[in-house]
Amino acid sequence: MSVRCSFIRSATMAADLGQFQQLLNTLLSTDNDARTQAEEAYNNLPVDSKVTFLLTSLCNAALTEEMRAMSAVLLRRLFSSEFMDFYPKIPPEAQAQLKEQILLSVQNEQTETIRRKVCEVAAEVARNLIDEDGNNQWPEFLQFLFQCANSPVPALKENALRMFTSVPGVFGNQQQNYLDLIKQMLQQSVMDSANYEVRFQAVRAIGAFIILHDKEENIQKHFSELLPAIIQVIAQSVEKQGDDALLKVLIDLAESTPKFLRLQLETIMEMCMKIFSNEDMADSWRQLALEVLVTLAETAPAMVRKVGGKYIASLVPLVLKMMTDIEEDEKWSFSDEIVDDDNDSNNVVAESALDRLACGLGGKTMLPQIVQNIASMLNNSDWKYRYILLKHAALMAISAVGEGCHKQMEAILPQIMDGVIQFLQDPHPRVRYAACNAVGQMSTDFAPIFEKKFHDKVIPGLLMVLDDNANPRVQAHAGAALVNFSEDCPKNILTPYLDAIMAKLESILTAKFQELVEKGTKLVLEQVVTTIASVADTCEEQFVTYYDRLMPCLKYIIQNANQQEHKMLRGKTIECVSLIGLAVGPEKFIADASEVMDMLLKTHSEGDLPDDDPQTSYLISAWARICKILGKQFEQYLPLVMGPVLRTAAMKPEVAVLDNEDMEGIEDVDWEFISLGEQQNFGIKTAGLEDKASACEMLVCYARELKEGFADYAEEVVRLMVPMLKFYFHDGVRTAAAASLPYLLDCAKIKGPQYLEGMWAYICPDLLKAIDTEPESEVLLELLYSLAKCVETLGAGCLGAQPMAELLRILDKLLNKHFERAVARLEKRKDEDYDEVVEEQLADEDNEDVYTLSKIADILHALFTTHKSSFFPYFDQICGHFVKLLSPERSWSDHQWALCVFDDVIEFGGPECAKYQEYFLRPMIQYVSDKSAEVRQAAAYGCGVLGQYGGEAFAQACAEALPRLMDVINDPESRSPENVNPTENAISAVTKILKYNNKAINVDEILPHWLSWLPVVEDEDEAPYVYGYLCDLIEANHVAVLGPNNANLPRLISFFAEAFYKDAVPTDNPVMGRILSIVRQIQNNESMFQACINALTADQQQALHEALRAQPTN
Repeated sequence: MSVRCSFIRSATMAADLGQFQQLLNTLLSTDNDARTQAEEAYNNLPVDSKVTFLLTSLCNAALTEEMRAMSAVLLRRLFSSEFMDFYPKIPPEAQAQLKEQILLSVQNEQTETIRRKVCEVAAEVARNLIDEDGNNQWPEFLQFLFQCANSPVPALKENALRMFTSVPGVFGNQQQNYLDLIKQMLQQSVMDSANYEVRFQAVRAIGAFIILHDKEENIQKHFSELLPAIIQVIAQSVEKQGDDALLKVLIDLAESTPKFLRLQLETIMEMCMKIFSNEDMADSWRQLALEVLVTLAETAPAMVRKVGGKYIASLVPLVLKMMTDIEEDEKWSFSDEIVDDDNDSNNVVAESALDRLACGLGGKTMLPQIVQNIASMLNNSDWKYRYILLKHAALMAISAVGEGCHKQMEAILPQIMDGVIQFLQDPHPRVRYAACNAVGQMSTDFAPIFEKKFHDKVIPGLLMVLDDNANPRVQAHAGAALVNFSEDCPKNILTPYLDAIMAKLESILTAKFQELVEKGTKLVLEQVVTTIASVADTCEEQFVTYYDRLMPCLKYIIQNANQQEHKMLRGKTIECVSLIGLAVGPEKFIADASEVMDMLLKTHSEGDLPDDDPQTSYLISAWARICKILGKQFEQYLPLVMGPVLRTAAMKPEVAVLDNEDMEGIEDVDWEFISLGEQQNFGIKTAGLEDKASACEMLVCYARELKEGFADYAEEVVRLMVPMLKFYFHDGVRTAAAASLPYLLDCAKIKGPQYLEGMWAYICPDLLKAIDTEPESEVLLELLYSLAKCVETLGAGCLGAQPMAELLRILDKLLNKHFERAVARLEKRKDEDYDEVVEEQLADEDNEDVYTLSKIADILHALFTTHKSSFFPYFDQICGHFVKLLSPERSWSDHQWALCVFDDVIEFGGPECAKYQEYFLRPMIQYVSDKSAEVRQAAAYGCGVLGQYGGEAFAQACAEALPRLMDVINDPESRSPENVNPTENAISAVTKILKYNNKAINVDEILPHWLSWLPVVEDEDEAPYVYGYLCDLIEANHVAVLGPNNANLPRLISFFAEAFYKDAVPTDNPVMGRILSIVRQIQNNESMFQACINALTADQQQALHEALRAQPTN
């Protein structure tokens, strides 16, 4: 029956309604032009008319089902986006009438598809009528909801559940009072044995309600007894093979509230394993069941290991088997175009699942299962295609699990490599391809250990596969694996193979260039150009031998590869040329630099490249490399390159907000969506975001390299970068924006203090706001570091009272969070599923926290360096946190960074630091003997600056620290690699106390010990203090140092020579000049000097001669 529509008040309106219904009909038309016109006409109607007409059409049973469905969809969208623009403006009786009409429609609608849509309309109105304080302004809706749920009519029960699923938060701030009623409603429904559809909707409703309360454990506990019924209904939905929505609900629960599922975890895993292992079931269902298992492994790995561990052993072989699900394609290995498998094809889904399982559950759980299974797959010698795919899958599995099983795989790499390397020679191209893939992936996952251990197997093995001209796809993949290998390979390991590698790559380059001309094939050519670039990048100046042979061919490609299909080749060649230039250095590249730049600029000046042109990102990166090579000489090109770089950096991505219905048909790989709650999804077009990020990085490079030469662009770039501190679509863009700011301030210095102040006034508030709101910890580190560098660049007084107060508030917040997270980690250790793998993850979280702490210390360092003791009144506001970090029960890293901050207090506050001595003095002296090397180093450094800057008031404290410092230095293990830095800091600290603060000690008694500790060669910050003091003593003819008749001179000279050999004293340090003048004085006494030289090793002699030659006498 049709509901009487009391909205039609006049004959004109009825006529308008007729026109509107024609408009509706046109909106359904397949004629694009007609539909576009109708959309425009619809958009131009006033909102209240739209509501009236749409509701009237929806209620009119005489209209076609499509028209009524369209009315419902449009009405819900209207309410979703414009409800508050129109509802408050209509009179109260019209408001009441609207609400009543909607509920009547829900109650009386007979057509199922329309009824569903009407429920969504009602839910949308209900959502809009909950105010910000959680008051529900539509109590009739709540009564109606319970009324429908308790109705004997199944369709009305479904209505109630559908509406509740759409707005599970509809009870607002009254929910606590209704909780038992809600539970009762859902429990009755999920157990309604007579009506499957009611049970089905009940599972959706419970899922929505639990996910809404994903942080509220008490609500989850209250509802956990519904779980067995939920799982039962999900299992029924699987049997029916109709709508797969309930498995998707299970995935959502696994993602948001895995602990809620704990009591039924075994049943869930059992059910999903049954579905996944059933090959007669549709792939989409099997993939969903797998997704439940994988999601649980990611969100609650400890729970899965403890409760569901027994299922992993049967899951792994099934996943590996799914990876073999590849259709036979005769042309696969020699096609020139690479078409990637669909993301929903079984082999892609399974490979991704294996990777995620390994990352989630960890190597201890996963690796034994994988190794056991792939061993039998690889040992199969049958030639049938099925067995070839087994090998292919096994090798791809090795590639997939490197990240998740890192620690455990590292221990058995030699065995894995013995297995993999032989398959580079397998008769079947797919297997050789997979072997290259495994080698390439392991080169990245296990760098640089992999490169150091296996270079003698990998390089010859890949060079052999590079001869596979009959199978370009395999040949190219060997080239790609060589890129991964050489990228992370230490230079000294790759260089001996350089001739062999380049002979092979040059011959392929020549042959494939010929092929491009004759047949148009380019797959291997594109790859070989990239491989050459990567080898050059690692071997640097050693690559100069091949420069003259390669450059003409590469320049030829850039000049002549002008067709649409050659754009990627040209882009990669541009990258190759710029990387070779960077490798061989300016002297060699300079002859070609201007010709190459002209070719690259021509690309752009001949017409703007479209946004998605692959050349853009290559060009922008190449210009930045050439800027690095040419330095100041690059300034002439800035007016030509800045346009395209700024345009790319300023690109605004396309965004869209879609409701769930709009989302149904969308499968666009260029778009990414996140759910914004119950009905809305936010989408962003990701194409071009990487280019935007790399353009931003290039601007950082220009500002850093060109300094004042970039000053004319500084303002424009700052105006671009500062708003991008809030560009939440891409972490790389925000990171680059943060990194650019100190360099841009540096560029702007040349324009005078006023200009600089103006620029900082523009940057500062937004930078502070970004630090305060940044969601990603890695980006936060960059923002904190950027602020520290800005303060160092600008100097004292750069933060006025308001920004300083804001900064201290933020630092206080970050430090409080640091303590809160440490407490949360302690809580996680009490969890019922806690195990050693959880402990490893907690240690990683701990490290992340340490990084943040280190960057807070950087900011304070910048403020102390620039403001000295005038920063003390501000520091007082957060000093308590650092005192707390020093307390004995805190972690070693807390001690380390608190000491670093107090080291700065002493070094830059001078004698005034005494106001804090009750906090730092005892711990600092005690921590000199700490078992952690990092803590010892920070404490020892502190004792040194206390001696140097603390003043006479600390003479007694310095004397007290001496025995502890000497114990550190005299420890038998003091020079082992992990201890050498704290040891040299301790030697330097003793040196500073001897030189600057020796009132309470006997210097002559300590000097013989001090001499026995030399030379120091590791810490180039501290070495100059030690050698400077040694120069003082020699210049003062101190007998204890020179010995009777200067007998100690050869030994002293050997200290200096060793320091030169190890580059311990920077050449621009004044101490260098003092050392050399002492050596030259001794040189005047030929026999004495010869005796000194004879006592040196060959390396020391050479280093001494080079130092004397490099710094001629004044």
